[in-house]
Amino acid sequence: MSLLLRKVWGTVLSRAAAAGAAQPPVDSPPSSPRRRGGGGGGAHAHEYGSLGELDALPIDVLAQILRLLGPADAARSGAVCRAWRLLAADNGLWAFFLRLGPDPWDLVVFAETHLAAGPASVPLYYDFSPQLSFKQIYSRRAVVPGSIIVDGGSGYCKYGWSKYAAPSGRCATFLEFGNIESPMYARLRHFLSTIYTRMQVKPSTQPIIVVLPLCHMDDTESARASRKQYKETLYSVLFDMNVPAVCAVDQAVLALYAAKRTSGIVVNIGFNTTSIVPIFQGMVMYEIGVETVGLGALKLTGFLKELMQQRNISFESLYTVRTIKEKLCYVAVDYEAELRKDTQASCEVDGEGWFTLSEERFKTAEILFQPQIGGMQAMGLHKAVSLCMDHCYNSEVFGDDSWYKTIVLAGGSSCLPGLSERLEKELHKLLPPHISKGIRVIPPQFGTDSAWFGAKMIGNVSTFTEAWCVKKKQFRQKTRRNGSSFVNVW
Repeated sequence: MSLLLRKVWGTVLSRAAAAGAAQPPVDSPPSSPRRRGGGGGGAHAHEYGSLGELDALPIDVLAQILRLLGPADAARSGAVCRAWRLLAADNGLWAFFLRLGPDPWDLVVFAETHLAAGPASVPLYYDFSPQLSFKQIYSRRAVVPGSIIVDGGSGYCKYGWSKYAAPSGRCATFLEFGNIESPMYARLRHFLSTIYTRMQVKPSTQPIIVVLPLCHMDDTESARASRKQYKETLYSVLFDMNVPAVCAVDQAVLALYAAKRTSGIVVNIGFNTTSIVPIFQGMVMYEIGVETVGLGALKLTGFLKELMQQRNISFESLYTVRTIKEKLCYVAVDYEAELRKDTQASCEVDGEGWFTLSEERFKTAEILFQPQIGGMQAMGLHKAVSLCMDHCYNSEVFGDDSWYKTIVLAGGSSCLPGLSERLEKELHKLLPPHISKGIRVIPPQFGTDSAWFGAKMIGNVSTFTEAWCVKKKQFRQKTRRNGSSFVNVW
C-alpha cells in the first residue's frame, strides 16, 4: 500500500507542477466521474483528462487513496486535472475528514446547518438539511481561531477552549467574586481577569464566548433593564480588557443547541432554583413566560443531609453529601411502587469510606415532584413545566404548536437517572391529549456541561467570527452613536 501511495502521489505531484505552470481554468464539477469495473479509461480520459496508468483503477480505489493521503494532499491533488478535481471535491471525502476531527459528526452537521447564519437566523426544524459543501466547511473550520468559553452557571463556573473536548477548569461563580456591594463592573472585571490568569492567556489574543446566566427572567420593564445592564457591562469590561470579539448567549439557549434543537422548553435545574424556559428559534420567549421553581441542587443536597442525619449516618461536610447524591440517588418513575422495593446500595467517598442508603436514594429527588415531603412550599416540577406548555399553547404566536413539545433537561441535578422518564409520565397525566401528544423529554446530552458544549458548537462553527461575534470597533461605534443603548440596537 505504501508503494502504491508513493507512486500515486508522485504522479499527482508531477501533474500538479505541470498544471500549475499551465494554469488551467477551474471547472465547477456537476458530478463525479463514473467508470464501470476497472476499465472505461478511454472515455474517461477524453472527458476528464488522463490519469495515465491510474486510469485502470476504479474510482472508489482512487477515492480511498485520497482518504489515506489526508486533507492537505487531497486538496493539492485538485490541481492535476479535472478528474482529480472531481475526486478531490467529493462531498463524501470531506465528510470523512470532518468525521476524523475532534467534534462529533452530528454536532458538526447541526451547527453548520442551523447555526452558521448567526443567532437571528436559526431554522425551526432539525430535519431541514440543505446541501452542504463539506470541503468549504472543512477549510473554513480549519482557520476558525477558536475561542475562550466562560460558563458562569449558578453553582460554579466552567471555562476552557472551544477546540478542547471538555472544560479545562472550574471555579467559583461571578457572584462570589469581590464585595457584593461593589459595582458590577468591578466584580465582573475581577472575575474575568481571574479566568484569563488561570488559563495563562492574554485577553487580546482570542475571541470569547460568555454564557449569560438565567436571571431577571420576567418580561417586565425592570427585568429587561437588568438584562440590558448586565450585557452592556459585560461588553464594556471585555473590550476594556482588549478582547478582540465577544459572543454572549443565554445559558438555556446553549443547552438547547447541545441537544441539537433550536426550539423547545429548557428545564434547567440550577444551584438554587429551577428555571423552565420556552425558546423559539434560538430566542427566549420572555413574553410567554419563564417559570421559576424555588428548588435546586442545594435543596436536594440539603434534604439528603436531613435524611442521613435521621438515620445517624455521619459525614464530614456537605461536599460528602453531594458526592453521595451524585453516586447513589435517582428519580423513581413510580414513587409508591419504589417504596415497596429493596433499593439499598453503597458507594465509597474518598477519605471517608463507604456509605449505604436505601429509601433515601429516591426520596431525595422526589421533592422535585412533591416539595411538601421536604417541608417546602413550592410548585412541583411537572406542574411548572405543564404551566409553561399551557402558556405556549395559548399564546398562539406561531402557527405550528409542536415547537414546545421538546423538553430539554439541563443542569447538574438533571443528570439524576430516571428524571426524564418520570417528568414525561407526569406531563402526560397532567396535560390534555392535544397538548401532551408528541411530548419528548431529552436528558442532558453532556451531563453538567450542556451549556458549555452548546458554546463549543458555536465557537467552532465555520462562520463564528462573522456571524456570532461583536467586535470591539463595532461596539465602540454603536455606543458612540446610540449612547448606552448598544444591546437594543445590536
